[in-house]
Amino acid sequence: MKLLDLKTPFEEDLDPAAPWQEYPRPTLVRDSYINLNGEWQLGRRSRKGCEETLGKITVPFPPESRLSGMGETLKEEERFGYTKRFTPPPLGEGERLILHFGAVDQVAYLSVNALPIYCHIGGYLPFWVDVTDYLCEGENVVYLEVEDDLKLDIPYGKQRKKRGGMWYTPVSGIWQTVWMEVVPENAIEELKVTTTLDSMTLTVVGGEADKKLTLHTEEGDTVYHFTGDSVTLPIEDPKHWTPETPYLYRYTLESGKDKVRSYFALRTVTVEKVGENSYIFLNGKPYFFHGLLDQGYFSDGIYLPATAEGYKNDILTMKELGFNMLRKHIKVEPELFYYYCDLYGMAVFQDMVNSGKYSFLADTALPTLGLKKGITHRASPRRREIFEDICRETLGFLHNHPSVVYYTVFNEGWGQYDADRLYTELKAYDPTRIYDATSGWFFEKESDVDSHHIYFKKLSLTAKPDRPLVLSEFGGYSYKVAEHSANETKTYGYRFFKEKEPFEGALDSLYRDEVIPLVKKGLAATVYTQVSDVEDETNGLFTYDRQVLKVDETRMQSISEAIFTAFQEKTGQNEA
Repeated sequence: MKLLDLKTPFEEDLDPAAPWQEYPRPTLVRDSYINLNGEWQLGRRSRKGCEETLGKITVPFPPESRLSGMGETLKEEERFGYTKRFTPPPLGEGERLILHFGAVDQVAYLSVNALPIYCHIGGYLPFWVDVTDYLCEGENVVYLEVEDDLKLDIPYGKQRKKRGGMWYTPVSGIWQTVWMEVVPENAIEELKVTTTLDSMTLTVVGGEADKKLTLHTEEGDTVYHFTGDSVTLPIEDPKHWTPETPYLYRYTLESGKDKVRSYFALRTVTVEKVGENSYIFLNGKPYFFHGLLDQGYFSDGIYLPATAEGYKNDILTMKELGFNMLRKHIKVEPELFYYYCDLYGMAVFQDMVNSGKYSFLADTALPTLGLKKGITHRASPRRREIFEDICRETLGFLHNHPSVVYYTVFNEGWGQYDADRLYTELKAYDPTRIYDATSGWFFEKESDVDSHHIYFKKLSLTAKPDRPLVLSEFGGYSYKVAEHSANETKTYGYRFFKEKEPFEGALDSLYRDEVIPLVKKGLAATVYTQVSDVEDETNGLFTYDRQVLKVDETRMQSISEAIFTAFQEKTGQNEA
Protein backbone atom coordinates (compact mmCIF):
# COMPACT_ATOMS: atom_id res chain seq x y z
CA MET A 1 0.00 0.00 0.00
CA LYS A 2 1.27 3.51 -0.84
CA LEU A 3 1.85 5.64 2.22
CA LEU A 4 0.01 8.94 2.54
CA ASP A 5 1.88 12.16 1.80
CA LEU A 6 2.06 13.96 5.14
CA LYS A 7 3.44 17.49 5.30
CA THR A 8 5.56 18.62 8.21
CA PRO A 9 5.58 22.19 9.54
CA PHE A 10 9.11 22.64 8.21
CA GLU A 11 8.12 22.43 4.53
CA GLU A 12 6.75 25.97 4.64
CA ASP A 13 10.30 27.31 4.98
CA LEU A 14 11.87 25.03 2.37
CA ASP A 15 13.37 26.71 -0.69
CA PRO A 16 13.66 23.90 -3.28
CA ALA A 17 16.16 25.96 -5.25
CA ALA A 18 18.48 26.25 -2.24
CA PRO A 19 17.68 23.65 0.44
CA TRP A 20 19.87 22.92 3.44
CA GLN A 21 22.22 25.89 3.18
CA GLU A 22 23.58 25.51 6.73
CA TYR A 23 27.30 24.84 7.04
CA PRO A 24 27.40 21.04 7.25
CA ARG A 25 30.58 20.51 9.33
CA PRO A 26 30.32 22.66 12.48
CA THR A 27 33.41 21.13 14.13
CA LEU A 28 35.70 22.43 11.37
CA VAL A 29 34.39 25.61 9.71
CA ARG A 30 36.00 27.56 6.87
CA ASP A 31 34.76 30.64 5.08
CA SER A 32 35.34 29.13 1.61
CA TYR A 33 32.00 27.32 1.50
CA ILE A 34 30.11 26.57 -1.71
CA ASN A 35 26.80 24.72 -1.36
CA LEU A 36 25.79 22.46 -4.28
CA ASN A 37 22.35 21.50 -3.02
CA GLY A 38 19.34 22.20 -5.21
CA GLU A 39 18.66 21.12 -8.76
CA TRP A 40 20.60 18.18 -10.20
CA GLN A 41 19.73 15.90 -13.11
CA LEU A 42 18.83 12.30 -12.34
CA GLY A 43 19.00 9.33 -14.65
CA ARG A 44 18.76 5.59 -14.30
CA ARG A 45 20.98 3.02 -15.98
CA SER A 46 20.65 -0.74 -16.07
CA ARG A 47 23.69 -2.95 -15.61
CA LYS A 48 23.27 -3.85 -19.29
CA GLY A 49 23.84 -0.22 -20.26
CA CYS A 50 20.26 0.93 -21.00
CA GLU A 51 19.79 4.53 -19.85
CA GLU A 52 16.69 6.49 -18.88
CA THR A 53 16.47 10.20 -18.10
CA LEU A 54 14.27 10.81 -15.07
CA GLY A 55 14.53 14.60 -14.88
CA LYS A 56 15.31 17.17 -12.21
CA ILE A 57 15.88 16.13 -8.61
CA THR A 58 16.22 18.33 -5.54
CA VAL A 59 19.38 17.36 -3.67
CA PRO A 60 19.92 16.44 -0.81
CA PHE A 61 16.58 14.63 -0.55
CA PRO A 62 16.68 10.94 -1.55
CA PRO A 63 14.87 10.02 -4.79
CA GLU A 64 12.27 7.96 -2.91
CA SER A 65 11.08 11.04 -0.99
CA ARG A 66 8.42 13.50 -2.05
CA LEU A 67 10.70 16.48 -1.39
CA SER A 68 13.17 15.24 -3.99
CA GLY A 69 10.53 15.86 -6.65
CA MET A 70 11.00 12.32 -7.96
CA GLY A 71 9.33 9.63 -5.84
CA GLU A 72 11.45 7.06 -7.66
CA THR A 73 12.65 3.74 -6.24
CA LEU A 74 15.85 2.16 -7.50
CA LYS A 75 15.05 -1.14 -9.14
CA GLU A 76 17.05 -4.35 -8.96
CA GLU A 77 20.19 -4.34 -11.09
CA GLU A 78 19.96 -0.59 -11.80
CA ARG A 79 21.94 2.48 -10.82
CA PHE A 80 20.97 6.09 -10.33
CA GLY A 81 23.13 8.68 -12.06
CA TYR A 82 23.35 12.23 -10.67
CA THR A 83 24.71 15.06 -12.83
CA LYS A 84 25.64 18.57 -11.68
CA ARG A 85 27.23 21.28 -13.82
CA PHE A 86 29.21 23.95 -12.00
CA THR A 87 31.85 26.60 -12.53
CA PRO A 88 34.64 26.29 -9.97
CA PRO A 89 35.81 29.34 -8.05
CA PRO A 90 39.18 30.85 -8.99
CA LEU A 91 42.07 29.17 -7.21
CA GLY A 92 45.17 30.92 -5.94
CA GLU A 93 48.67 29.48 -5.98
CA GLY A 94 48.75 26.12 -4.22
CA GLU A 95 45.02 26.16 -3.43
CA ARG A 96 42.89 23.04 -3.82
CA LEU A 97 39.17 22.48 -4.39
CA ILE A 98 37.62 19.80 -2.17
CA LEU A 99 34.27 18.21 -3.04
CA HIS A 100 32.26 16.85 -0.08
CA PHE A 101 29.31 14.47 0.09
CA GLY A 102 27.52 14.27 3.44
CA ALA A 103 26.19 10.76 2.78
CA VAL A 104 25.32 8.62 -0.24
CA ASP A 105 23.54 5.29 0.09
CA GLN A 106 24.97 2.65 -0.58
CA VAL A 107 27.90 2.55 -3.08
CA ALA A 108 28.95 5.73 -4.90
CA TYR A 109 31.13 6.04 -8.01
CA LEU A 110 32.36 9.60 -8.60
CA SER A 111 33.51 11.07 -11.91
CA VAL A 112 34.55 14.63 -12.74
CA ASN A 113 34.50 15.69 -16.39
CA ALA A 114 33.99 12.03 -17.40
CA LEU A 115 37.09 10.87 -15.47
CA PRO A 116 36.36 8.20 -12.82
CA ILE A 117 38.19 9.23 -9.65
CA TYR A 118 36.67 7.68 -6.52
CA CYS A 119 34.45 4.93 -5.10
CA HIS A 120 32.87 5.09 -1.64
CA ILE A 121 31.13 2.23 0.20
CA GLY A 122 28.63 2.87 2.99
CA GLY A 123 25.51 5.00 3.17
CA TYR A 124 25.81 6.93 6.44
CA LEU A 125 29.15 8.74 6.65
CA PRO A 126 30.69 11.67 4.77
CA PHE A 127 33.47 11.47 2.22
CA TRP A 128 35.49 14.06 0.36
CA VAL A 129 37.69 14.15 -2.73
CA ASP A 130 40.29 16.64 -3.96
CA VAL A 131 39.05 17.37 -7.49
CA THR A 132 41.56 20.10 -8.40
CA ASP A 133 43.54 18.06 -10.88
CA TYR A 134 40.39 17.06 -12.80
CA LEU A 135 39.01 20.55 -13.40
CA CYS A 136 38.88 22.38 -16.70
CA GLU A 137 38.27 25.99 -17.68
CA GLY A 138 34.67 27.15 -17.53
CA GLU A 139 31.85 24.72 -16.85
CA ASN A 140 32.64 21.38 -15.19
CA VAL A 141 30.52 18.28 -14.70
CA VAL A 142 30.21 16.13 -11.59
CA TYR A 143 28.66 12.72 -12.21
CA LEU A 144 27.80 10.41 -9.33
CA GLU A 145 26.57 6.90 -10.07
CA VAL A 146 24.86 5.10 -7.20
CA GLU A 147 24.39 1.40 -6.65
CA ASP A 148 22.02 0.31 -3.89
CA ASP A 149 20.81 -3.29 -3.81
CA LEU A 150 20.55 -3.19 -0.01
CA LYS A 151 23.50 -5.53 0.12
CA LEU A 152 23.56 -7.27 3.50
CA ASP A 153 27.33 -7.01 3.83
CA ILE A 154 27.03 -3.20 3.90
CA PRO A 155 25.27 -1.54 6.89
CA TYR A 156 21.66 -0.75 5.89
CA GLY A 157 19.76 0.01 9.09
CA LYS A 158 15.96 -0.18 9.13
CA GLN A 159 15.56 -0.19 5.34
CA ARG A 160 13.71 -3.05 3.69
CA LYS A 161 12.75 -3.54 0.03
CA LYS A 162 9.34 -4.75 1.18
CA ARG A 163 8.69 -2.17 3.86
CA GLY A 164 6.17 -2.73 6.64
CA GLY A 165 5.91 -2.95 10.42
CA MET A 166 9.27 -2.07 11.99
CA TRP A 167 11.00 -1.98 8.58
CA TYR A 168 10.81 1.16 6.49
CA THR A 169 10.99 2.57 2.97
CA PRO A 170 14.51 2.21 1.60
CA VAL A 171 16.42 5.26 0.41
CA SER A 172 19.08 5.44 -2.29
CA GLY A 173 21.64 7.94 -3.42
CA ILE A 174 22.43 11.38 -2.07
CA TRP A 175 20.64 12.20 1.18
CA GLN A 176 22.89 14.81 2.76
CA THR A 177 24.45 18.09 1.70
CA VAL A 178 26.88 18.23 -1.23
CA TRP A 179 29.39 21.08 -0.97
CA MET A 180 32.81 22.39 -1.93
CA GLU A 181 35.51 24.37 -0.18
CA VAL A 182 38.77 25.97 -1.25
CA VAL A 183 41.73 25.05 0.97
CA PRO A 184 45.34 26.19 0.92
CA GLU A 185 48.33 23.98 0.40
CA ASN A 186 49.10 22.04 3.61
CA ALA A 187 45.56 22.56 4.86
CA ILE A 188 44.25 21.42 8.23
CA GLU A 189 42.56 18.09 7.57
CA GLU A 190 41.23 16.96 10.93
CA LEU A 191 40.86 18.08 14.54
CA LYS A 192 40.62 15.70 17.48
CA VAL A 193 39.65 17.01 20.90
CA THR A 194 40.09 15.10 24.15
CA THR A 195 39.06 16.74 27.41
CA THR A 196 39.25 16.35 31.15
CA LEU A 197 37.17 18.45 33.51
CA ASP A 198 39.78 21.22 33.49
CA SER A 199 41.81 20.83 30.28
CA MET A 200 41.53 20.30 26.53
CA THR A 201 44.04 18.49 24.33
CA LEU A 202 43.82 19.28 20.62
CA THR A 203 45.47 16.99 18.06
CA VAL A 204 45.75 18.36 14.52
CA VAL A 205 46.14 16.36 11.32
CA GLY A 206 47.66 18.42 8.53
CA GLY A 207 48.61 22.07 8.53
CA GLU A 208 51.95 23.79 8.90
CA ALA A 209 54.23 23.12 11.87
CA ASP A 210 53.59 26.47 13.55
CA LYS A 211 50.05 27.01 14.77
CA LYS A 212 48.04 29.64 16.60
CA LEU A 213 44.97 28.84 18.69
CA THR A 214 42.67 31.60 19.91
CA LEU A 215 40.24 30.58 22.65
CA HIS A 216 37.12 32.76 22.73
CA THR A 217 35.38 33.10 26.09
CA GLU A 218 33.08 35.60 27.74
CA GLU A 219 36.13 37.08 29.47
CA GLY A 220 37.88 37.70 26.13
CA ASP A 221 40.33 35.97 23.81
CA THR A 222 43.37 33.98 24.90
CA VAL A 223 46.05 33.18 22.31
CA TYR A 224 48.24 30.05 22.37
CA HIS A 225 51.13 29.43 19.96
CA PHE A 226 52.40 25.90 19.50
CA THR A 227 54.53 23.85 17.16
CA GLY A 228 53.76 20.32 16.08
CA ASP A 229 50.60 18.25 16.10
CA SER A 230 49.10 18.81 19.55
CA VAL A 231 48.63 21.19 22.43
CA THR A 232 47.04 20.91 25.88
CA LEU A 233 45.23 23.92 27.31
CA PRO A 234 44.45 24.28 31.02
CA ILE A 235 41.00 25.81 31.50
CA GLU A 236 40.60 28.18 34.41
CA ASP A 237 37.25 28.23 36.23
CA PRO A 238 35.99 25.40 33.98
CA LYS A 239 32.37 25.18 32.93
CA HIS A 240 31.24 21.60 32.40
CA TRP A 241 28.90 20.35 29.69
CA THR A 242 25.70 18.63 30.77
CA PRO A 243 22.24 18.50 29.17
CA GLU A 244 21.19 21.07 31.78
CA THR A 245 24.24 23.32 31.22
CA PRO A 246 25.46 22.73 27.64
CA TYR A 247 28.41 25.10 27.70
CA LEU A 248 30.58 25.17 24.56
CA TYR A 249 34.03 26.71 24.29
CA ARG A 250 34.69 28.28 20.87
CA TYR A 251 38.14 28.60 19.30
CA THR A 252 39.92 29.56 16.07
CA LEU A 253 42.94 27.68 14.75
CA GLU A 254 45.39 29.20 12.27
CA SER A 255 48.13 27.30 10.48
CA GLY A 256 50.01 28.86 7.58
CA LYS A 257 47.36 30.24 5.23
CA ASP A 258 44.62 28.07 6.73
CA LYS A 259 42.11 29.28 9.31
CA VAL A 260 39.29 27.22 10.80
CA ARG A 261 36.76 27.62 13.62
CA SER A 262 35.57 24.93 16.00
CA TYR A 263 34.43 24.27 19.56
CA PHE A 264 34.78 21.82 22.43
CA ALA A 265 33.15 21.07 25.76
CA LEU A 266 34.50 19.83 29.08
CA ARG A 267 32.82 16.60 30.11
CA THR A 268 33.73 13.08 31.16
CA VAL A 269 31.65 9.91 31.17
CA THR A 270 32.65 6.86 33.21
CA VAL A 271 31.23 3.89 35.10
CA GLU A 272 31.51 4.07 38.89
CA LYS A 273 29.89 2.47 41.92
CA VAL A 274 27.53 4.01 44.46
CA GLY A 275 26.80 1.59 47.28
CA GLU A 276 25.75 -1.78 45.84
CA ASN A 277 25.18 -0.55 42.28
CA SER A 278 27.15 0.79 39.33
CA TYR A 279 26.06 3.87 37.43
CA ILE A 280 27.05 6.00 34.48
CA PHE A 281 28.82 9.08 35.85
CA LEU A 282 28.73 12.38 33.99
CA ASN A 283 31.50 14.75 35.08
CA GLY A 284 32.25 12.66 38.16
CA LYS A 285 28.67 12.38 39.41
CA PRO A 286 26.01 9.67 38.91
CA TYR A 287 23.60 10.78 36.20
CA PHE A 288 20.28 9.28 35.16
CA PHE A 289 19.78 9.19 31.39
CA HIS A 290 16.04 9.57 30.75
CA GLY A 291 15.74 8.97 27.03
CA LEU A 292 13.82 8.11 23.91
CA LEU A 293 14.47 5.97 20.85
CA ASP A 294 15.07 8.33 17.93
CA GLN A 295 15.03 6.80 14.45
CA GLY A 296 15.41 10.00 12.45
CA TYR A 297 12.66 9.44 9.88
CA PHE A 298 10.45 12.22 8.51
CA SER A 299 7.32 12.03 6.40
CA ASP A 300 8.57 14.62 3.91
CA GLY A 301 12.20 13.69 3.19
CA ILE A 302 12.27 10.20 4.79
CA TYR A 303 15.93 10.21 5.94
CA LEU A 304 16.12 14.00 6.13
CA PRO A 305 13.65 16.67 7.35
CA ALA A 306 12.64 19.47 4.99
CA THR A 307 14.88 21.87 6.90
CA ALA A 308 17.27 21.69 9.81
CA GLU A 309 14.43 22.98 11.99
CA GLY A 310 13.12 19.40 11.91
CA TYR A 311 16.09 18.26 13.99
CA LYS A 312 15.91 21.27 16.31
CA ASN A 313 12.19 20.70 16.86
CA ASP A 314 12.66 17.05 17.85
CA ILE A 315 15.51 17.85 20.22
CA LEU A 316 13.96 20.89 21.88
CA THR A 317 10.47 19.40 22.20
CA MET A 318 11.74 16.22 23.83
CA LYS A 319 13.94 18.31 26.11
CA GLU A 320 10.91 20.39 27.09
CA LEU A 321 9.11 17.18 28.06
CA GLY A 322 11.92 16.43 30.51
CA PHE A 323 14.04 13.99 28.51
CA ASN A 324 17.81 14.44 28.52
CA MET A 325 18.90 11.74 26.06
CA LEU A 326 18.07 10.38 22.61
CA ARG A 327 19.14 6.94 21.49
CA LYS A 328 19.95 7.45 17.81
CA HIS A 329 18.70 4.13 16.50
CA ILE A 330 20.44 2.27 13.67
CA LYS A 331 21.23 5.49 11.79
CA VAL A 332 24.01 8.06 11.73
CA GLU A 333 22.75 11.58 11.14
CA PRO A 334 24.28 14.64 9.47
CA GLU A 335 26.76 16.33 11.75
CA LEU A 336 24.36 19.24 12.27
CA PHE A 337 22.09 16.96 14.34
CA TYR A 338 24.90 16.25 16.80
CA TYR A 339 25.87 19.93 16.86
CA TYR A 340 22.33 20.84 17.90
CA CYS A 341 22.51 18.20 20.64
CA ASP A 342 25.80 19.74 21.78
CA LEU A 343 24.38 23.26 21.62
CA TYR A 344 20.97 22.72 23.20
CA GLY A 345 21.90 20.00 25.68
CA MET A 346 20.75 16.54 24.65
CA ALA A 347 22.89 13.48 25.40
CA VAL A 348 23.12 10.91 22.58
CA PHE A 349 23.31 7.13 22.83
CA GLN A 350 24.53 6.28 19.32
CA ASP A 351 23.87 2.95 17.58
CA MET A 352 26.15 1.42 15.01
CA VAL A 353 24.28 0.63 11.80
CA ASN A 354 23.57 -3.06 11.41
CA SER A 355 24.49 -5.30 8.51
CA GLY A 356 23.79 -9.00 7.88
CA LYS A 357 20.61 -11.03 7.77
CA TYR A 358 17.70 -10.59 10.15
CA SER A 359 15.51 -13.47 11.32
CA PHE A 360 12.26 -12.62 13.12
CA LEU A 361 12.18 -16.08 14.72
CA ALA A 362 15.80 -16.22 15.91
CA ASP A 363 16.47 -12.53 16.53
CA THR A 364 13.14 -11.41 17.99
CA ALA A 365 10.45 -14.00 18.69
CA LEU A 366 12.40 -16.64 20.62
CA PRO A 367 14.42 -14.24 22.80
CA THR A 368 11.27 -12.23 23.57
CA LEU A 369 9.75 -15.45 24.89
CA GLY A 370 12.95 -16.20 26.80
CA LEU A 371 13.67 -19.33 24.75
CA LYS A 372 17.04 -18.39 23.25
CA LYS A 373 19.85 -16.71 25.15
CA GLY A 374 22.73 -16.53 22.70
CA ILE A 375 23.31 -15.89 19.02
CA THR A 376 26.16 -15.69 16.56
CA HIS A 377 25.59 -14.80 12.92
CA ARG A 378 28.05 -15.91 10.31
CA ALA A 379 29.78 -12.87 8.94
CA SER A 380 31.72 -13.09 5.70
CA PRO A 381 35.21 -11.59 5.60
CA ARG A 382 33.83 -8.74 3.45
CA ARG A 383 31.00 -7.96 5.88
CA ARG A 384 33.39 -8.02 8.83
CA GLU A 385 35.83 -5.68 7.11
CA ILE A 386 33.15 -3.19 6.04
CA PHE A 387 31.28 -3.20 9.37
CA GLU A 388 34.41 -2.80 11.47
CA ASP A 389 35.84 -0.08 9.22
CA ILE A 390 32.56 1.84 9.42
CA CYS A 391 32.42 1.41 13.21
CA ARG A 392 35.86 3.01 13.54
CA GLU A 393 34.91 5.75 11.06
CA THR A 394 31.78 6.45 13.09
CA LEU A 395 33.86 6.85 16.25
CA GLY A 396 36.13 9.27 14.43
CA PHE A 397 33.23 11.19 12.87
CA LEU A 398 31.52 11.76 16.23
CA HIS A 399 34.56 12.01 18.49
CA ASN A 400 34.46 15.78 18.99
CA HIS A 401 30.76 15.91 19.92
CA PRO A 402 30.36 16.05 23.71
CA SER A 403 26.70 15.03 23.48
CA VAL A 404 27.70 11.56 22.25
CA VAL A 405 28.33 9.65 25.48
CA TYR A 406 27.45 6.04 24.62
CA TYR A 407 27.71 3.59 21.70
CA THR A 408 25.63 0.50 20.96
CA VAL A 409 27.54 -2.03 18.86
CA PHE A 410 24.85 -4.66 18.19
CA ASN A 411 21.10 -4.31 18.62
CA GLU A 412 18.97 -7.40 19.37
CA GLY A 413 21.44 -9.67 17.66
CA TRP A 414 21.02 -8.05 14.22
CA GLY A 415 24.14 -9.18 12.39
CA GLN A 416 25.85 -9.85 15.72
CA TYR A 417 29.23 -11.61 15.70
CA ASP A 418 32.41 -11.43 17.81
CA ALA A 419 30.76 -8.97 20.19
CA ASP A 420 33.40 -9.38 22.89
CA ARG A 421 36.26 -8.74 20.49
CA LEU A 422 34.56 -5.71 18.96
CA TYR A 423 33.79 -4.27 22.38
CA THR A 424 37.46 -4.57 23.36
CA GLU A 425 38.76 -3.07 20.12
CA LEU A 426 36.30 -0.17 19.95
CA LYS A 427 36.74 0.66 23.63
CA ALA A 428 40.49 0.86 23.05
CA TYR A 429 39.95 3.00 19.93
CA ASP A 430 37.91 5.58 21.89
CA PRO A 431 37.88 4.96 25.64
CA THR A 432 36.02 8.21 26.38
CA ARG A 433 32.55 6.71 25.85
CA ILE A 434 30.35 3.99 27.34
CA TYR A 435 29.92 0.86 25.17
CA ASP A 436 26.81 -1.31 25.06
CA ALA A 437 28.10 -4.36 23.19
CA THR A 438 24.78 -6.23 22.92
CA SER A 439 21.64 -4.18 23.44
CA GLY A 440 18.55 -6.30 23.99
CA TRP A 441 19.06 -9.90 24.94
CA PHE A 442 22.00 -11.72 23.28
CA PHE A 443 24.54 -11.01 26.00
CA GLU A 444 28.16 -12.06 25.84
CA LYS A 445 30.90 -11.42 28.40
CA GLU A 446 32.18 -7.95 27.60
CA SER A 447 30.18 -4.72 27.90
CA ASP A 448 30.17 -1.57 30.02
CA VAL A 449 26.46 -1.94 30.80
CA ASP A 450 23.77 -4.55 31.38
CA SER A 451 21.32 -3.63 28.60
CA HIS A 452 17.77 -5.00 28.26
CA HIS A 453 14.71 -4.60 26.01
CA ILE A 454 11.27 -5.30 27.48
CA TYR A 455 8.04 -4.76 25.56
CA PHE A 456 5.52 -7.50 26.25
CA LYS A 457 5.72 -8.07 29.98
CA LYS A 458 5.96 -6.12 33.21
CA LEU A 459 9.28 -4.39 33.77
CA SER A 460 11.29 -6.56 36.12
CA LEU A 461 15.07 -6.38 36.28
CA THR A 462 17.80 -6.83 38.87
CA ALA A 463 20.81 -4.52 38.88
CA LYS A 464 24.23 -6.17 38.88
CA PRO A 465 26.94 -4.68 41.07
CA ASP A 466 29.59 -4.31 38.37
CA ARG A 467 27.58 -2.84 35.46
CA PRO A 468 24.98 -0.07 35.18
CA LEU A 469 21.50 -1.44 34.48
CA VAL A 470 20.08 0.08 31.28
CA LEU A 471 16.52 -0.42 30.04
CA SER A 472 17.57 0.34 26.49
CA GLU A 473 14.13 -0.18 24.89
CA PHE A 474 10.64 -0.40 26.37
CA GLY A 475 7.12 0.93 25.94
CA GLY A 476 6.16 1.36 22.31
CA TYR A 477 2.55 2.26 23.18
CA SER A 478 0.54 3.01 20.06
CA TYR A 479 -1.95 5.87 19.83
CA LYS A 480 -2.88 6.48 16.20
CA VAL A 481 -3.96 9.96 15.15
CA ALA A 482 -5.61 8.89 11.92
CA GLU A 483 -5.35 12.10 9.87
CA HIS A 484 -1.66 12.36 10.76
CA SER A 485 -0.69 8.72 10.14
CA ALA A 486 1.01 7.47 7.00
CA ASN A 487 -0.81 4.14 6.71
CA GLU A 488 -4.61 4.28 6.83
CA THR A 489 -5.14 0.54 7.24
CA LYS A 490 -2.14 -0.91 9.10
CA THR A 491 -0.92 -0.01 12.56
CA TYR A 492 2.21 -1.24 14.32
CA GLY A 493 3.03 -0.96 18.02
CA TYR A 494 3.21 -2.98 21.24
CA ARG A 495 0.07 -1.90 23.08
CA PHE A 496 -2.81 -0.09 21.40
CA PHE A 497 -5.00 2.84 22.40
CA LYS A 498 -7.75 4.56 20.42
CA GLU A 499 -8.05 7.68 22.60
CA LYS A 500 -5.52 10.15 23.97
CA GLU A 501 -6.47 10.01 27.65
CA PRO A 502 -6.14 6.21 28.07
CA PHE A 503 -2.84 6.37 26.18
CA GLU A 504 -1.46 9.11 28.42
CA GLY A 505 -2.77 7.35 31.53
CA ALA A 506 -1.07 4.08 30.57
CA LEU A 507 2.18 5.90 29.82
CA ASP A 508 2.01 7.65 33.19
CA SER A 509 1.39 4.34 34.97
CA LEU A 510 4.24 2.66 33.09
CA TYR A 511 6.73 5.20 34.41
CA ARG A 512 5.31 5.63 37.91
CA ASP A 513 4.39 2.02 38.67
CA GLU A 514 7.18 0.17 36.84
CA VAL A 515 10.11 2.43 35.91
CA ILE A 516 10.45 4.44 39.12
CA PRO A 517 10.47 1.32 41.35
CA LEU A 518 13.37 0.04 39.21
CA VAL A 519 15.17 3.36 39.63
CA LYS A 520 14.92 2.85 43.38
CA LYS A 521 16.57 -0.56 42.89
CA GLY A 522 19.50 0.66 40.78
CA LEU A 523 18.29 1.40 37.23
CA ALA A 524 20.71 3.78 35.50
CA ALA A 525 19.07 4.72 32.17
CA THR A 526 15.87 4.26 30.16
CA VAL A 527 14.96 4.47 26.48
CA TYR A 528 11.24 4.70 25.72
CA THR A 529 10.11 3.82 22.19
CA GLN A 530 9.91 6.45 20.65
CA VAL A 531 10.22 10.11 19.56
CA SER A 532 7.87 9.91 16.58
CA ASP A 533 5.69 7.59 14.55
CA VAL A 534 7.43 6.06 11.53
CA GLU A 535 5.33 4.89 8.57
CA ASP A 536 3.21 1.98 9.95
CA GLU A 537 4.48 2.51 13.49
CA THR A 538 2.27 4.77 15.58
CA ASN A 539 4.09 4.48 18.89
CA GLY A 540 5.72 7.90 18.88
CA LEU A 541 5.15 10.86 21.16
CA PHE A 542 5.01 12.89 17.95
CA THR A 543 3.00 11.94 14.87
CA TYR A 544 5.10 11.11 11.81
CA ASP A 545 4.45 14.54 10.31
CA ARG A 546 5.44 16.28 13.59
CA GLN A 547 2.10 18.11 13.53
CA VAL A 548 0.68 16.57 16.72
CA LEU A 549 2.38 16.04 20.06
CA LYS A 550 0.36 13.23 21.66
CA VAL A 551 1.34 13.89 25.28
CA ASP A 552 0.76 16.71 27.74
CA GLU A 553 3.91 18.69 28.48
CA THR A 554 3.13 19.29 32.16
CA ARG A 555 2.33 15.63 32.77
CA MET A 556 5.55 14.46 31.13
CA GLN A 557 7.60 16.99 33.10
CA SER A 558 6.05 15.67 36.30
CA ILE A 559 7.09 12.14 35.36
CA SER A 560 10.64 13.30 34.65
CA GLU A 561 10.87 15.13 37.96
CA ALA A 562 9.68 12.03 39.82
CA ILE A 563 12.32 9.89 38.08
CA PHE A 564 15.16 12.29 38.86
CA THR A 565 14.04 12.65 42.48
CA ALA A 566 14.01 8.86 42.92
CA PHE A 567 17.46 8.61 41.34
CA GLN A 568 18.92 11.34 43.53
CA GLU A 569 17.54 9.64 46.62
CA LYS A 570 18.95 6.29 45.52
CA THR A 571 22.42 7.70 44.81
CA GLY A 572 22.51 9.95 47.84
CA GLN A 573 22.75 13.20 45.88
CA ASN A 574 20.00 14.96 47.82
CA GLU A 575 21.60 14.42 51.20
CA ALA A 576 22.60 17.54 53.06
